[in-house]
Amino acid sequence: MSEGPEKRKRHRVAFTREVPVRIQAIDGTWSRQCVMLDVAEDGAKLLLKDSVESLRLKEFFLVLSTTGTAFRRCELVWINGCEMGVQFLEKVLTKLPPRAAPHQDTHEV
Repeated sequence: MSEGPEKRKRHRVAFTREVPVRIQAIDGTWSRQCVMLDVAEDGAKLLLKDSVESLRLKEFFLVLSTTGTAFRRCELVWINGCEMGVQFLEKVLTKLPPRAAPHQDTHEV
């Protein structure tokens, strides 16, 4: 079964093994386990583990780590059965902004 011509503008990386991720409401009121099937600079394709029928999917977080420290803000682009396409809303910083040094009166040697 052919999926037709590729319509995506960016190169995608498909994974050879499951990459567990989670989608979560911006306000934290819901979350669902997913598997990331592929990813590009501007979005990803996910395999849903549970129904998202009653959820508000305008904007949400794609949580990439078990601790929640790696995530992307997303919006739903399409949904087809158990698969969904998401678009990342903000660019990832290539460099972290400079941190303010904590004020200390003593210096370690």
